[in-house]
Amino acid sequence: MKIAKGSKVLFIGDSITDCGRAQPVGEGLAGPYGSGWVNVVAGLLGATYPSRRLRLVNMGLSGNTSRDLVARWDRDVVAHRPDWVVVMIGTNDVWRQFDLPLCPEQHVLPDEYARNLETLVADTLPRVKGVVLMTPFFLEPLREDAMRSRMDEYSAIVRETAARHGLPFVDVQAAMDRLCEHQHSAHVAWDRVHPNVVGHVAIARAFLDAVGYDWSGGEG
Repeated sequence: MKIAKGSKVLFIGDSITDCGRAQPVGEGLAGPYGSGWVNVVAGLLGATYPSRRLRLVNMGLSGNTSRDLVARWDRDVVAHRPDWVVVMIGTNDVWRQFDLPLCPEQHVLPDEYARNLETLVADTLPRVKGVVLMTPFFLEPLREDAMRSRMDEYSAIVRETAARHGLPFVDVQAAMDRLCEHQHSAHVAWDRVHPNVVGHVAIARAFLDAVGYDWSGGEG
């Protein structure tokens, strides 16, 4: 696995990462990682790689856009001195364009999203061992749907940014599409954005695949 022994791994994003994590810092006792995919990752890493003694921190924050991440990056990422940073952001950048169409000041358009992501990656890479970029997603199989089409634009920006910097890339949208091949999207996410446990496990699985998790048993 790419994440070495003793590493501190910080996860940051919006409500899909937050999931009720501990405040102000998502680590410690009594369910610090929330109820979502970060909690699944923590359980699997802890059970499969106990000797690595990995330290995980969840700094997701509900409602965040990439603009919000830029604003709080020094406080919520740099100050924690992580070895790895895992970023999944963009859903609200897109969603606000559709659920708040008359509030353009809350819209993060593709050009700004690309700049924000590039800023975060370029500023962070010299400080850490690795950055993992994950796409936003929308559980809508009809790719011609306006919001799904827009979300795919943002996913492409994530892919391009990861490729340019040689970073591990997680196509979360593809993982959700696989689920929707066999069941209606409402069975995975009631609003097509906030997944149930099946969706969160799919996200966790996609992330772990990207970092070389050993599904055959790992180490003792």
